[in-house]
Amino acid sequence: MATASLAPPVTRPRVLMVGTAFATAAAVMVFLGLLGVYLAERSAVVTAGDTWLPKGVTIPLDQPNIMLATLLMGCLSVQWAVFAIARDDRVNAYLALGLTLLFGFMVVVMTAYLYSLMKLDVAATPQAVLIYTITAGHIAFLLASMTYLSLMAIRALGGQFTSRQHDGISAAALTWYAQTAVFFVIWLAIYITK
Repeated sequence: MATASLAPPVTRPRVLMVGTAFATAAAVMVFLGLLGVYLAERSAVVTAGDTWLPKGVTIPLDQPNIMLATLLMGCLSVQWAVFAIARDDRVNAYLALGLTLLFGFMVVVMTAYLYSLMKLDVAATPQAVLIYTITAGHIAFLLASMTYLSLMAIRALGGQFTSRQHDGISAAALTWYAQTAVFFVIWLAIYITK
């Protein structure tokens, strides 16, 4: 007489999510280190009685505010994608992924426009080097997040993600959340405190 095994199925490891979490944590630490250098240099210059930004250089606040709002809307749309793919709603998942990528593209364009408004010569001062290094690094992080999201969208389009296994979309969403959090800190440290 054979007995049926009632053992639960073996769960597969979430390698993609764990790897993404480690890579994202490393990227966030790089930005925290860069921002630490930026704030230390700014504090030293301001404590010495000098102005941080060179004369004639202004950093407008409208564009960074719009970029922050756009990235936050991207957080909502990428969460919509995770929610939709977890319920096998492919149409809404594709729509949400496309919308998130559009938000990312809009932030890249707005950053380029902000650079043209700042008129800050990258080789002129250490302040300019730090500002461009941090903000361009964030754009690189955003583009990497958008690429990852695009690859996971292609995999979803191919049918690899379902309600039972949607960790690829969740992992890509994690990178989006992290780069948005990094931009929020950049927004406070660079654009608000100037």
